[in-house]
Amino acid sequence: MEKEICTINIANNSLGDNYTFYENQTIKRIYDSNNKHLDITEWLTNDQISSQSKDKLVKNCPEELKEKIMLILNYP
Repeated sequence: MEKEICTINIANNSLGDNYTFYENQTIKRIYDSNNKHLDITEWLTNDQISSQSKDKLVKNCPEELKEKIMLILNYP
């Protein structure tokens, strides 16, 4: 497995929504769709993430990693 860069949480309610970024530019999302469907895992590419989610990810990203995460997300 590739080296992990960081995990960013963008949940806005009691349901989780975490994105983990890896050095090979892969992105793993673990989220809860509702109280009965928890910890759903999916592997994403940057083009599968909405602009709104990208905004939240960059906003919640640690400052020292922001440039690296923006490159992975292909964020303007």
